[in-house]
Amino acid sequence: MVKALPRTLIIACGALAKEILHLKKMLGSAGGSIDLQCLPANYHNRPDKIIPGLEKIIASKGSSYERILIGYGDCGTGGQLDTFIKNNKNLLRLPGAHCYAFYAGLNEFDALMEEELGSFFLTDYLVQFFDTLIIKGFGIDRYPDLKDMYFANYKRVVYLAQSENEDLQARAQAAADTLGLDYEYRFTGYGELAFTIETFSISENANV
Repeated sequence: MVKALPRTLIIACGALAKEILHLKKMLGSAGGSIDLQCLPANYHNRPDKIIPGLEKIIASKGSSYERILIGYGDCGTGGQLDTFIKNNKNLLRLPGAHCYAFYAGLNEFDALMEEELGSFFLTDYLVQFFDTLIIKGFGIDRYPDLKDMYFANYKRVVYLAQSENEDLQARAQAAADTLGLDYEYRFTGYGELAFTIETFSISENANV
């Protein structure tokens, strides 16, 4: 008799929803043991909202699952997310400081930062919603002078692409032009996100 896979809940940033649902589908029958619940993507700009959002979902749904994967890096919480996870049973989070890191791969991301500390990263999602999350989210549409304030120490935009999409590449280039930064394109696919979700969801002794 085949042992049933543990019921797994992934609580993730809304910016990862499309990619996680695609990976869930790729897992076939194993994906049926995985449920996804997302927090609003605009928490990207309000990391103080992440832990309260997680607490609410875990309180209402957590007891129904054997494992809960937190689909965030540290994401600007200053280590508070790791403290929260240590104090709660059966929680693990994605590796790295940001989603950029697990898309690029932790070693590659470190190399990119060593190469140029002033790197501003975009993913497929951030390219699609650049105006909403960056221009409007940072208030640059209302106060254009904020652009120079926020991006004074950046030198380049690095687009870590999950898909090979020419339209998104053109929009990423336009975003870099808007910010007055150099532009680089790196195709990463799903990087370590795919490996982490598969390992955590299927392996009996999963560790992130």
